[in-house]
Amino acid sequence: MSDPALGLLMLGLIVVVIMMGFPTAFTLMGLGIFFGFYAYYDPAQHWMDNRVFDLMVQRSYGAMTNDVLISIPLFVLMGYVMERGALVDKMFYSIQLSFRRLPAALAVTTLIVCTFWGIASGLVGAVVVLMGVIALNPMLRAGYDVRLASGVITAGGTLGILIPPSVMIIVYAAVAGQSVVKLYAAAMFPGFFLAFLYLIYIVGWALLNPRIAPTLPADQTKVPVPAWMPRFQALYTRNMPAGLLRALFSPRRALALDTETGRLTYWQILKNFAATLVPLALVAGTLALVWWYVVIHGQAGTEASAAAGLEQLGSAPEQFGGPEPLGGPEPLGGPEPLGGPEPLGGPEPLGGPEPLGTPDSSGQAAPVQGGPATAFFVTFGIIAAMAAVILARYYRAMGPERLEVIKLLTSSVMPLAILTVLVLAVILFGITTATESAAVGAAGAFLLAFSARTLNWKRTKEAVFLTAKTTAMVCWLFIGSAVFSAVFAILGGQALIEQWVLSLNLTPLQFMILSQAIIFLLGWPLEWTEIIIIFVPIFLPLLKHFEIDPILWGVVVFVNLQAAFLSPPVAMSAFYLKGVAPSHVTINQIFAGMMPYMLIVIVCMVLMYLWPGLTLWLPQYLYGR
Repeated sequence: MSDPALGLLMLGLIVVVIMMGFPTAFTLMGLGIFFGFYAYYDPAQHWMDNRVFDLMVQRSYGAMTNDVLISIPLFVLMGYVMERGALVDKMFYSIQLSFRRLPAALAVTTLIVCTFWGIASGLVGAVVVLMGVIALNPMLRAGYDVRLASGVITAGGTLGILIPPSVMIIVYAAVAGQSVVKLYAAAMFPGFFLAFLYLIYIVGWALLNPRIAPTLPADQTKVPVPAWMPRFQALYTRNMPAGLLRALFSPRRALALDTETGRLTYWQILKNFAATLVPLALVAGTLALVWWYVVIHGQAGTEASAAAGLEQLGSAPEQFGGPEPLGGPEPLGGPEPLGGPEPLGGPEPLGGPEPLGTPDSSGQAAPVQGGPATAFFVTFGIIAAMAAVILARYYRAMGPERLEVIKLLTSSVMPLAILTVLVLAVILFGITTATESAAVGAAGAFLLAFSARTLNWKRTKEAVFLTAKTTAMVCWLFIGSAVFSAVFAILGGQALIEQWVLSLNLTPLQFMILSQAIIFLLGWPLEWTEIIIIFVPIFLPLLKHFEIDPILWGVVVFVNLQAAFLSPPVAMSAFYLKGVAPSHVTINQIFAGMMPYMLIVIVCMVLMYLWPGLTLWLPQYLYGR
């Protein structure tokens, strides 16, 4: 029974009930069953024969058999193991020494660690609480403004849900029926770009008003240098790489030096020389990887088709008597992907023209004919030359302090960085699916925690329990959302909203702005889970009409939802931080510190509108989309 008014009543009730504090998942299921019972009610049949119960079973089974959702518990386990393994303390110290001469060095360090740790764990609450414990008190003791200190922690801690691997992206992929790997590739640059905008704001504010971030005292910026290194410089040369290289071939004088643990050994000389080569190896390895992928590999990578077999939420199943979706019946074999083939002579979809290397019939990215363009070789040569100049200047001034910082960064950041890059690379290059990559990441997190000897049996049990709790919440949310969305469409609420939007005669850009403005406002009372699960499916069927790429629209939503953690009154980041902050730090001060970052989020979204290539270039290049 179609009744659009009841559908709109459902939508209004869900917001009210959630704000009253009822569990979101069971609220969705309860309202879905209640209104669905009315929609399917037939007086001629027994009330137990109501088809809403069949709908509940079907949608529950669909969530249970959704392969995309399998990666959620694995990525969550990866994050909780790292968080419980307490691997961040040494990382914070080493990065602080690296940026000790930069304005607002502690705030910059906090942002970098939040970004890096958020990528590795993807847990907003855990990152904000952890950085609140580690970084807030040092910044306050150093005389930092409370707004600066609290703002950088709350804003930086939310980046984990935007930069892959992210649970939010996986949930959107399941809701929208899109490929996880394409969404990961599309969210990569915007995520780091938003972090870069945060960095510009912090450093710029500190330069304009140095009083908000006083210079750190000498004891916090001094690099601990072993006593033997100055004596080693006197014997060889002040340049440590050159001196260590000479000592490898002429070690007699170096082996006579005393250290804290005895005489200097040849093995110690070799290890220190290997540490000096880390920056060179990173730059050379990155350039070599780019050269291999573009020139040798030739874009012949395979896309892991995570979207295969998924059903987009927001449309009613026809076998249960729902109305036909906007645009006619679905073709045999499932719904047509959003942003499908452009009609002959129709306008170009928002997000740019079709790139070279379009997918072939197997779903793989077809190689670009003729190899890379000349512009690639020119750009690559310029970047390589600039990197060589920078490395030459860096090595020419490398003394004991710089060498010790490299060693600290190598031991604290490198293992986690290698794991994170490996997890993302195998997904983006099509070597594994997102689920398989998540399994690799979870196993790697255990190895890192065990090697650091920070993970015991108690912490392991806590990580597994929290993973099960989080996964259960997400899966019940998905089931409740599926039932709610189907009933909402059956009652005609979806069709009514579509007709209203289409009657406005909006351009694609105007629709983008309208939809994102609504989601931005919903971020004030609601969290990202409710917005992705409940409200995003309402907009998805309209994307095809406006010829908007769902990948582009989805990534803009991801950036937009950063505001859900930064906007009162339900700004969860503020309450996470308040729980571990000193008593003199008020919630209003934390809110005041978060407000500028909401404006930065809006600036980032505007730049993404103006420059769609920021979002779509990487998936276009990797998969020919």
